[in-house]
Amino acid sequence: MISHVFIRRPVTAAVLSILIVLVGLLALRSLPIQQYPQIVPPQVVVSASYAGATAQAASEAVAAPLELYIDGTENMLYMTSSSDDSGSVSIRVVFEVGTDIDQAAIDVDAAVQRALSRLPEEVQRSGVQISKESSAILKIVAITSPDGSRDSLYLNNYATLTVQDELSRINGVASATFFSSKTYAMRIWLRPDQLANYGLVPSDVADAINEQNNMFSAGRFGDAPNPENPQEISLPIGTKGRFSSPEQFENIILRANPDGSVIRLADVARVELGASNYNFDAIQNGETVVPIGINLRPGANALEVSEAVDEVMERMSKNFPDGVGYNIAFDTTEFVKVSIQQVLQTLLEAIVLVIAVIYLFLQRWRATLIPLVAIPVSLIGAFAGMYAFGFSINLLTLLAVVLSIGIVVDDAIVVLENVERLMREQGLSPTDAAHQAMKEVSGPIITMVLVLVAVFIPVAFLGGLAGVMYQQFALTIAVSVVISGIVGLTLSPALCAQILKPTPEEPPRILQRFNDFFERMTAGYTAGVRFMLKRTGLAVVIFGVVIALAYTLFARLPGGLVPEEDQGYILVSHQLAEGASLERTREFSIGWNEVLRNEPIVDSALTFIGYDIVNGNTRPNVGASFITLKPWDKRDLKRDNSQAFAQQVNQLGKNYPEAVIRAFNPPPISGISTTGGIEAYVVVTLEGDLDDLMTQVQRLTEAANARPELQGVRTTLNLDVPRYTAIVDRERAKSMGIKISDIFAAMTRVYGRSYVNDFNYLGRTWRVYLSAESTYRAGPEDLATTFVRSADGKMVPLNTIVNLERTTGPDTVHRYNNRPAARIMGEPAPGYSTGQAIAAMQEVADELFPPQFGYQLFWTGASQQEQASGGTGASAFLFGILIVFLLLAAQYERWTLPLVVLTAVPFAAFGAALATWLAGMQNNIYFQVGMLVLVGLAAKNAILIAEFAVLNRARNMSIYEAVLEACRQRFRPILMTSLAFIFGTIPLVYSAGAGAAARNAVGVGVVGGMLLATFVSIFFIPVFYQWIERRFKPDRSADD
Repeated sequence: MISHVFIRRPVTAAVLSILIVLVGLLALRSLPIQQYPQIVPPQVVVSASYAGATAQAASEAVAAPLELYIDGTENMLYMTSSSDDSGSVSIRVVFEVGTDIDQAAIDVDAAVQRALSRLPEEVQRSGVQISKESSAILKIVAITSPDGSRDSLYLNNYATLTVQDELSRINGVASATFFSSKTYAMRIWLRPDQLANYGLVPSDVADAINEQNNMFSAGRFGDAPNPENPQEISLPIGTKGRFSSPEQFENIILRANPDGSVIRLADVARVELGASNYNFDAIQNGETVVPIGINLRPGANALEVSEAVDEVMERMSKNFPDGVGYNIAFDTTEFVKVSIQQVLQTLLEAIVLVIAVIYLFLQRWRATLIPLVAIPVSLIGAFAGMYAFGFSINLLTLLAVVLSIGIVVDDAIVVLENVERLMREQGLSPTDAAHQAMKEVSGPIITMVLVLVAVFIPVAFLGGLAGVMYQQFALTIAVSVVISGIVGLTLSPALCAQILKPTPEEPPRILQRFNDFFERMTAGYTAGVRFMLKRTGLAVVIFGVVIALAYTLFARLPGGLVPEEDQGYILVSHQLAEGASLERTREFSIGWNEVLRNEPIVDSALTFIGYDIVNGNTRPNVGASFITLKPWDKRDLKRDNSQAFAQQVNQLGKNYPEAVIRAFNPPPISGISTTGGIEAYVVVTLEGDLDDLMTQVQRLTEAANARPELQGVRTTLNLDVPRYTAIVDRERAKSMGIKISDIFAAMTRVYGRSYVNDFNYLGRTWRVYLSAESTYRAGPEDLATTFVRSADGKMVPLNTIVNLERTTGPDTVHRYNNRPAARIMGEPAPGYSTGQAIAAMQEVADELFPPQFGYQLFWTGASQQEQASGGTGASAFLFGILIVFLLLAAQYERWTLPLVVLTAVPFAAFGAALATWLAGMQNNIYFQVGMLVLVGLAAKNAILIAEFAVLNRARNMSIYEAVLEACRQRFRPILMTSLAFIFGTIPLVYSAGAGAAARNAVGVGVVGGMLLATFVSIFFIPVFYQWIERRFKPDRSADD
């Protein structure tokens, strides 16, 4: 066998292990570092603007035609859109995990190009933007004025001209955007009554600007051909193109009269270099700032991008003018950094505990060194496997490495223990004992490695978010197990032959006491096995009870995708009464920011005024706060965690009746959804207007809030937002020769913000906007000061042909997969998981919306991924067991013996479910990947007993004697390897700080399962071996 070669050539064995370590170190340097692998479904965002349109008008005129062409794009999961009263439209197209985002963006762009001709002219002129980005914000850079000498307009445009482009060029940044830009714009503030005095209307101003503020070409002199008049020189003719200053715009001629007088723009309007938008502000800890949101490109390394942003800002800040500074107002990557540091700390703790357990059993440092060498070789070598599979260093792969610590020593321990047993019982030299031991344990080692790897084979073929998470976790362990098997077959026996002493020294007295205790324990164990071997019926009954209890507990465990984490920040939204102005919202937001930043555990409070964090758009009566908490090590995490603080803020918000305040913990997987909890859409599948949709949504939310599993179920659809509806007296207008389009064009240019064309300034192109002075657009009475021109040239005030009705309507309109929809949000009630909340919500929807009813509930974001992942864990678990069974059947060339090995699995499953249930935890992806590990480890213990029982049978022992002797022979290595794994996993159970919920979810289930698999199942495995052997391969002798 190959082991004998390496026993004779120990240097070769060492070189092989050194090469594995070197390759792993090289791979480690190249692996990206991130919180999670690429599990967030790729997203392409289509943005457009229909200035002056209501949310419903923008949805019908812009979103609907775009969605018609985008729908059905290859690999599309679903598509949602949001339109608001500013005329902004955002369509988010979500693709399946693993889709090439670049190709997806190309496909969406092609669809948008086909739809352009069906969009309003205003939208076509403004353009439709397509971007590849995540819905999650990586970090927010705040441009500040520490001494207060610079206003937000200056800060915004300084950042636009110098900072934004630098940040956008960073590799991995999808976008660096202002949440509502105050970039420079030439603002034309009209005085409609003065326009009317001159017989002009707003359209005349727009036409004059378009005519005179433009780029012109005038040709060149002396250009070829000149056959009859040859020229010695050829010179181009330049022109004065677009304007660049307010004074130039003020001199635009609106009309020249026959008497030589002219009417200029300055006569009817005020011109200023102002901001493109005035609907947003931001304050950080009481100071006005300009925030720049950094969005991560799908597939980019979050930590690398974050560090690059910091480096760029540090470099650029050295050239900032006086009165300008910056800070990182919000950073989601801090959680990732600290989480990885915590995992590495857990890794070190696990290594120390594993060393302690191994030394306790082996009691000599020479012997202890042999299995310890397997740890660095296997773990570092695993990074090479991660690189080959295209993985990253993330929480999943690092947790897999932590779990591997207690696994990778198993093979070396089995080798070492058998070598020492042969030296002790047969008096062999270390070299001879190594050769003999490898004849006995090479088969079991290969079988254990194959079984552990086989458990993880099915997950390599799983798709979706859950599949990617399983793959990263399981295949990392599989690689480390394969390497540990190689070490166990090569380096471990070579070291045994080289460094073990023929006559081992006496262990310390305290360890001698442990040996005496262990001898008694071994005797007790063999007595227990002897007792159970004579009571097969009792064993079968207990086994059946264990299976029933495991099934019951699994059914009762609450489901979930991943556990909620304290990520070091919370999000808070506040909403004033519908119709509240931005000034009212600003006044409240400043005070609310003060309240939040004075909370003891708050490190920084960044508040957006006029920004809706839920829908991702601007609304004058809404604000949002990003609350960064103090570092984890400076908080009592049992009392001052982010979840508890969010509840505290919700209670605090009840003291402010003028606003609806909601605080929530961010979703555990950044980028899938904006908020935590559950998220879905009620979709009109047949016919129905928004009133009908609202009726159905109210039925759903009322019924859902009555369920004990749910709380705070609500919709973003609100039809009670006050507004005016303009009703044109069409007969009268047409009788005067007034075009209907002229009426609404005048209203848009007076009461809205009408884009005219562009101007040049500071080497950039900016926009020109028309609006009326604020005194002319304060209320309905101002219709009397806005005029249109009739066919005979008379000026007609709008109030004579337009009636305004006070109505209500939606300020945000959603669509789902090209159908009208209402967004539904909610949270699990205390004591319930998101899985239970989703199930309860689905039951309510199925009851209220039967088939053919015309309405249906569709899940999105993390809820959609959780529902799609349902059953994935069970499938992986069952397929893993099936693969193990088939592999063992091939190994033993028998169909019955593998059943003995698999009898250990129900005990592990019961222990994991019981521990998780007692800890009040969920059946989530972390628990499920831990179950996969347990299948392999539980089978490993059974393999050791079954393999040696088979060997003993080959020595002509009876079935009873063979299995009893196998239990005695293997009890010490089984306990040593299992306790090494359990103690190596215990740091995960008691871990605290950033990312602790994920570590606890893995650790609790795995430790609970291994405890039962180690201390209970080993009494039952011999019973089932004896039962199966007697029925299918009975003794030849009559002794038994």
